[in-house]
Amino acid sequence: MQLTALDLTDFRSYRRLELPVRPGITVMVGKNGQGKTNIVEAIWYLATLSSHRVPHDAALVHRGESTAVVRASFVRAGRPLQVDLEITPGRSNRARLQGQNVARLRDLLGEVRAVLFAPEDLGLVKSDPEGRRRFLDELLFEIAPRFAAVKADFDRVLKQRGNLLKQMRSMRRGRSGRSVGGLDPAEAAASTLSVWDQQLARHGAELLRARLHLVNRLRPHLGYSYLRVATDEGAEQALDLPPDQRGSVDSPADIRYRSAVLDALGTLPGELPTTLEIHDRMLAMLGEGHDEEIDRGTNLVGPHRDDLEIRLHDFPAKGYASHGESWSLALALRLASYDLLRLEEGDLGDGEPILLLDDVFSELDVHRRERLGRIITGASQVLITNANDTDIPDSLDGEIHLIDVTLGEAVPRTGGSLP
Repeated sequence: MQLTALDLTDFRSYRRLELPVRPGITVMVGKNGQGKTNIVEAIWYLATLSSHRVPHDAALVHRGESTAVVRASFVRAGRPLQVDLEITPGRSNRARLQGQNVARLRDLLGEVRAVLFAPEDLGLVKSDPEGRRRFLDELLFEIAPRFAAVKADFDRVLKQRGNLLKQMRSMRRGRSGRSVGGLDPAEAAASTLSVWDQQLARHGAELLRARLHLVNRLRPHLGYSYLRVATDEGAEQALDLPPDQRGSVDSPADIRYRSAVLDALGTLPGELPTTLEIHDRMLAMLGEGHDEEIDRGTNLVGPHRDDLEIRLHDFPAKGYASHGESWSLALALRLASYDLLRLEEGDLGDGEPILLLDDVFSELDVHRRERLGRIITGASQVLITNANDTDIPDSLDGEIHLIDVTLGEAVPRTGGSLP
């Protein structure tokens, strides 16, 4: 798919922006703090309903205003697509698709397909599992939006069950509860906990299996993408391998989905247990762990505790990979996501996702910069933010459209492009 126009009202630093966007490679050039990242953030928000920089919407609205509006026009599968989103912190956001109100905001997921690589992605390698789980879920929702509802149901059950565990911990510590329907408070709580166990295992098994299936599909693209980023030979366009040949590439980079439930099942890398097998094992582990969960007052079993383990030379990359290797791994994860959508999901009529590169070239050494340029040349649409023209790699072939960004304004450069 391709973005053709982006209109922002009171979004971040933009009081009003009307920006036409062309196919191919577009570079937004401007000094730091001028609003380049705000543009790609708006596009990413349409794709994922979240920001890659902040956890809450309040920072997205121009100071002194109550609502920000993002309007975007796309071409998807040869047809026009119009998406409008109103962001109002403290209230429910509202969206329109093709001019029609969207009943639930999450129904917007899957309509806009994009892949974003940003400096924050270094945390995928170096930081806590939460960011890696979010990475998987964002990609999963782009491919199969229905899992957003599964995740919402799981989060609801997790919260309710966690509250109950805290109450049961208080009872165990001698704080009596009130009788419920003539039942002893502890017996009533235990009965309710069993109900929540069933719900958590039901939604948790579905989410866990979907993530595992995604990781199994992503693995060959990740190993191959790492070689393309890390070696000059791998980045050559002539060595672009089809998906069915990427699994045979000998790469030092690998990913695994780590879960206590899968460990208990004895699942090997690349295997995919049934949803029922995962459900039954998870339910059994929930029952076995009641005492510890009550003592700690928290949920200890489920996909909320899982991790995407990133490995290099068969060692966990966190704490092992150098700074440059960590950047290559993070970039490879995003390029693998891009290729998965581009090559394996294109039969849905969506075509290529939009590739967003936020201040990437300044974070890469000259070799990785040139390799990345060779890899993305020929992509249907790439939007890049950059502080200056000189960081644009020579390996980017063809026409490059330039947009000059100053505080509150983004204007296509006169003459339009670099040769």
